[in-house]
Amino acid sequence: MNEETFNTSIRKLLKLVGVSSQREIEQVVANAITSGKLAGNETFAVKVTLEIPSLQFATRFDGDIKLE
Repeated sequence: MNEETFNTSIRKLLKLVGVSSQREIEQVVANAITSGKLAGNETFAVKVTLEIPSLQFATRFDGDIKLE
């Protein structure tokens, strides 16, 4: 295994996930505020699941997103 290749590919994946996730969250929250589903001062729970199907691996990360 080439450690540099491995680490670089992980960083690229995490960057993709981070940027894409942020964009999706911002869009869904903006739509919810516009439609009146959110007031804009909520805190809500978030769950993220990481899976590597070929290794039969899955783990979950829990957190909160605060709007104020």
